[in-house]
Amino acid sequence: MGLCLAPAMLLLLLGSPSSAARNRCLDAAEACTADARCQRLRTEYVAQCLGRAASGGCPRARCRRALRRFFARGPPALTHALLFCPCVNAACAERRRQTFVPACAFAGPGPAPPSCLAPLDACEHSRICRPRLLAFQASCAPAPSAPDGCLQDQAPGCLRAYAGLVGTAVTPNYVDNASARVAPWCDCGASGNRREECEAFRGLFTRNRCLDGAIQAFDAGWPPILQDQPDVHQDPEHSLLQVSSADGLLVGSSLLSMLPVLALQPLL
Repeated sequence: MGLCLAPAMLLLLLGSPSSAARNRCLDAAEACTADARCQRLRTEYVAQCLGRAASGGCPRARCRRALRRFFARGPPALTHALLFCPCVNAACAERRRQTFVPACAFAGPGPAPPSCLAPLDACEHSRICRPRLLAFQASCAPAPSAPDGCLQDQAPGCLRAYAGLVGTAVTPNYVDNASARVAPWCDCGASGNRREECEAFRGLFTRNRCLDGAIQAFDAGWPPILQDQPDVHQDPEHSLLQVSSADGLLVGSSLLSMLPVLALQPLL
């Protein structure tokens, strides 16, 4: 069955070779279009995420599964360029924010974001999400002993771990088209006596200088990253992330109980 999409949506998601206004997110989209594997995997997740479930809603599970395949099997230089392309205006930033069809993969199903405890609890019981979140916590953790608070050469691993969360229960995204701030679709307004745990989780994205620095470092390294397209074929569910320094904490511990530990744990 073919997919019928509005022309404006297709141009936003897949790029337009004839666009006069150039920006790096458009360049990333066109580079992906020119690469057969990247384009095939991106077309797959666009089709899934813009489709309709039998119930009439968004097929979120299929959408997120296709997104995990895209970031696991696509050329990392191109998939990361799409996700972290630097922007200097709202049009570019909106393209970046819409990269993986957030109406299905990120937001909803209700009009207001839920408590962050809901996706966090779901992640804790997910064999896909749990190790990825642990890897993100470890890979983007601050290092108090480092001069700038983050380990040297930490940025690439931090960005890989962040990309690994896209398509999970705690999928993050850019919060607007006026900044590079990121967060999951949730808040802590209704977290009750677990407010501290909720804020600790959300702070991994909203108050993480190492993640912010990694995104900025991608901007600085843009030209070689875009040109370097390693041919890597990997398992879509488990290849992006390897839990290293967090391995010893996995057994018998909840994600919530580990948040304060991992927030301060340096990546060795």
